[in-house]
Amino acid sequence: MADQSHEELLAEIGRAHYLDGKSKVEIANAHGMSRFHVARLLDEARSSGIVHIEVASPRPAAPADTALIEEVFGLTKVIVTDNSTDGGRGREILAEAAAAELSARARPGATVGIAWSRTLATVAKRVSRLPKCNFVQLAGALPAANDGHSFEILHRLGVLSGGQTWPLFAPLVVDDATTAASLRKQTEIATALTKADTLDLAVVAIGAWSPGLSTVWERVSNADRREATKAGAVTECSGRLINAEGMPVKTAMDERIMAVTIEQLQATREVIGVASGPERAEAVAAACRAGIVSTLIADEALVAALSALAAESDTTKGAG
Repeated sequence: MADQSHEELLAEIGRAHYLDGKSKVEIANAHGMSRFHVARLLDEARSSGIVHIEVASPRPAAPADTALIEEVFGLTKVIVTDNSTDGGRGREILAEAAAAELSARARPGATVGIAWSRTLATVAKRVSRLPKCNFVQLAGALPAANDGHSFEILHRLGVLSGGQTWPLFAPLVVDDATTAASLRKQTEIATALTKADTLDLAVVAIGAWSPGLSTVWERVSNADRREATKAGAVTECSGRLINAEGMPVKTAMDERIMAVTIEQLQATREVIGVASGPERAEAVAAACRAGIVSTLIADEALVAALSALAAESDTTKGAG
């Protein structure tokens, strides 16, 4: 339409994307513009109120009992974030809470370990202030498109704090155990791995050992997945596996992982664990049983699921 107003264009593009399910590329081709221009127009349509999105999120029937979660799973603190927002905002809210907790817990001169996940990459971007402290990279590189890189996380936090950093210049998953053993002998890598023995604080992500719930799952072979699953793995944390009882799971893959160990996390004074989604409840419970988390930051849906698990465990214990 030659005389189509800008507002009408915003409405048309918004309708095509949000109601008709057309991709940005399809819309771009139809209108003779780039997909980036389409993305900007969609943002404008939402910010101007032409497009309004409302997501109805089911709430738990009863408030989650965070005190019971802390008691049953041995946590000192549970921080609950809102998961009722639309799009990817839920991850940002989780990251903002973790960034605030990291800023509050880091002390001058402390040695802080930072792992990698998509959420932790966002955490590093959200931290605005830190005392002068030192940072250790807890997991080798496992880059994902548009989600940051473990080296970038360490660099940003190091610059912000003005302290020393110990990067782990290695991939998270190495092709074979011999190569991994050789890498561990390199001075810089050995120093970073050894520094994880004396952490004052660590920030880690907790994944479940299943498709789509672990950043490592897709990076290893089917044989690795089957062996770990058969051995009882339910939790993945920086490539380290844990069973439902909270015990480390040792498989052939474990020798090829370049990351902090379960034992090192257990010896760390404070560990902030970050996770989201009710499908990770069993995994988070196992990580807590392993003693590698002291503060949990999780969204409402996950905390509600953990509350149910805690209540079930408390009832079972009472009956016993």
